[in-house]
Amino acid sequence: MIETLHILVVDDDAQVRQLIGRLLVEHGYEVTGARDGREMRETLSTRRIDLIVLDLMLPGVSGLDLCRDLRAASSVPIIMLTARGEDTDRIVGLELGADDYLAKPFNPRELLARVRAVLRRAGAKPDQDQPIGGRMIAFAGYRLDTQRREVTSPDGVVIDLSGGEYDLLLAFIERPNRVLSREQLLEMSRHRLADPFDRSIDVQVSRLRRKLEAGEAIAPLIKTIRGAGYLFVPTVKRL
Repeated sequence: MIETLHILVVDDDAQVRQLIGRLLVEHGYEVTGARDGREMRETLSTRRIDLIVLDLMLPGVSGLDLCRDLRAASSVPIIMLTARGEDTDRIVGLELGADDYLAKPFNPRELLARVRAVLRRAGAKPDQDQPIGGRMIAFAGYRLDTQRREVTSPDGVVIDLSGGEYDLLLAFIERPNRVLSREQLLEMSRHRLADPFDRSIDVQVSRLRRKLEAGEAIAPLIKTIRGAGYLFVPTVKRL
């Protein structure tokens, strides 16, 4: 059963907003449209939003700027809509904290699948879909609470992770000391098949590293294995 969740579609193209709106409403979601950043902010100030579909090419304030501002103030999931071939904008958007992206023109069914996957990763009941046992997990002085989807650093500070970063960390924790390819990580953390030219997982790994390895005394947790992928170094304990 699909819960009634509220999705905000930010796109200056009325036809695109209507297309996405009809699709999502037909599958049980509540949808609000916004033409630009001003309308987006007005909606966010008055309504609870569970996910934002954000076009990067907007009049006035760009989608990239809106993505950065949103992530600085909120952990609401963001799916970016980008022009096909605009790899630089896509990578920058992921760096700024977006959870996923989709190139225009897109297949409506793929958009629906991306929306469902991102909402599932950000949902309140993640443990039902996760094979890892135990609510509390420890690694390298960090503690992960899988019920609250919360990571605490060795000095007791809660680390703010996006939905995509959390799922990437969980993929590493479930398979410590194993070399994981980019394709494996993309499929495990985003639940979709990897494009052989997709390097967005490198961006996610880089962001996760910066957040987990911020302190000078923190030893590297994720090792790059040249030509093979990534290795999660710490010993993982279930508490």
